[in-house]
Amino acid sequence: MKTVLAQVGRYRRDTIACICLVTMEVIMDILLPFITARLLADGLEASNLSVVYRYGAILLVIALLSLIFGAGSGYFAASAASGLAANLREAIYAKIQTFAFSNIDKFSVPGLVTRMTTDITTVQQAFMMVIRIAVRSPLTLVFSFAMCMYINRPLSLTFLIALAFLLVVIGTIMVVTLRIFMQVFRKYDDLNASVQENISAIRVVKAFVREDYEDKKFARASKGLYDLSVKAEGLLAFNGPAMMTAVYFCIVMVSWLGAHYIVVDRTLGTADLTSLYSYIMSLLMSLMMLSMVVVMISMSMASIRRIQEVLNETPDLHNPEQPVMEVKDGAIDFDHVNFSYKHGSGKNALSDIDLHIKSGETIGVIGGTGSGKSSLVNLICRLYDVDQGSVKVGGLDVRNYDMEVLRNQVSVVLQKNTLFSGSILENLRWGDPDATDEECVEACKAACADEFIDRMPDGYHTHIERGGNNVSGGQKQRLCIARALLKKPKVLILDDSTSAVDTATDAKIRRAFAEKIPGTTKIIIAQRISSVEHADRILVLDNGAVNAFDTHENLLKTNPIYQEIYESQVKGGGDFDQPA
Repeated sequence: MKTVLAQVGRYRRDTIACICLVTMEVIMDILLPFITARLLADGLEASNLSVVYRYGAILLVIALLSLIFGAGSGYFAASAASGLAANLREAIYAKIQTFAFSNIDKFSVPGLVTRMTTDITTVQQAFMMVIRIAVRSPLTLVFSFAMCMYINRPLSLTFLIALAFLLVVIGTIMVVTLRIFMQVFRKYDDLNASVQENISAIRVVKAFVREDYEDKKFARASKGLYDLSVKAEGLLAFNGPAMMTAVYFCIVMVSWLGAHYIVVDRTLGTADLTSLYSYIMSLLMSLMMLSMVVVMISMSMASIRRIQEVLNETPDLHNPEQPVMEVKDGAIDFDHVNFSYKHGSGKNALSDIDLHIKSGETIGVIGGTGSGKSSLVNLICRLYDVDQGSVKVGGLDVRNYDMEVLRNQVSVVLQKNTLFSGSILENLRWGDPDATDEECVEACKAACADEFIDRMPDGYHTHIERGGNNVSGGQKQRLCIARALLKKPKVLILDDSTSAVDTATDAKIRRAFAEKIPGTTKIIIAQRISSVEHADRILVLDNGAVNAFDTHENLLKTNPIYQEIYESQVKGGGDFDQPA
């Protein structure tokens, strides 16, 4: 909990103010029955009207003060709890920004979303209860018990029996339900994953008429969450009967023993017995509220642990102590690199990669699905770190660079292109926030994006919907290429980023690259040989290893894999028989 409470930050004053006001409210509430007893004994029973007025005025002032303290504590509790939730969301979001892909893979996207929504809301509610009810209830319990001891000590000892009984029952419930709630939040992850996957791929679902299958899949996830929730709530239901058992026990004991002390021993007055009943109810109500806090804390502990996992996660990638702040050129060297997504698993995505690329070269990368093409380029911009060997850019190991500097000079258009809500210009300036309108236009011309932007009603000010849903796949790819070009990188990586454009546009983009960024090292991953045949050299990957690395002409003569791909695309009516 220290990790979470450390995020209270500037709302610590509100938290302390709430606790102080709750304490004052409890003191006022404890005084009310005592003053009432004095009013009855010294005023009404003694028929002294002036005492009645005096104690009546005191009761009015105490009641008003209690109301003011209660309202103030409620305000500060809401402010502190909401502030904690806001700080937690900001802290988790900031932490996620430091994560490497491997860290995000560990938690999964739905799991992180659940932590930032459901888990933090649970913690917010628990924190509000803690600084109000969890402060109020123990204080009320202690003060009420103290007043009971002051009025009649033997009668007060009956409360200890009820207290011991409740501690055993509530403690048992808390231990068992905590384990169940840990499973409940994992089920929330599964439910979010099902929703996210279905909505993001809704076109595919409808195209293959899989609505019923997805409904059943969601129903299974929902049923699992329902079963665990019912199990947990069923256990929590024992809290109420246990509490009422303690209440009735105390009332019976005080009534029976109180009558004895009034009638037989005459050591207790009627007014004192009346105040005892008030303190009994205050004491037992505080226990009941405390049990609710315990239940809420039981639920929140599962959320706190999940939040703590994110906040305490150490990013797999970090800057060296003295990072290099300049990339010399676009030369790339792979020195006997081995890489796996799970270190120590023994399943390499890349094995003994030994490559040397000169600055300014255009390199094509081709291979079957799962051959390691994307894994290879992810290492160049240090989205992952190698297991063995080294990857060098500009003659230096990528682990020696400041990551921001490296990634600004190694621009990547990933396989999954993403645009953000905002205008086209705003999306382009992700590549360079200070880029002028003219620079944006030039980048779009190089990426052949100006062709469709000029046809749009608002041109470069056209609004892009979230995810780029109002542009086609090819248009999205060209905008992402233009965005990457604005960084003016020393290395440009296109990870199958022209798959959605026609071959004629693909050829125009390649020609623009050759003319406008001749000094930039260009790595083009593609499924079509027509996209890479004009490259200086072509890398053929097979099962995570280098199968060949040569020119198009030489590969056609010597490499069976390249020959097979070429023949299948030519004879299959692929790109090579399409007019440019």
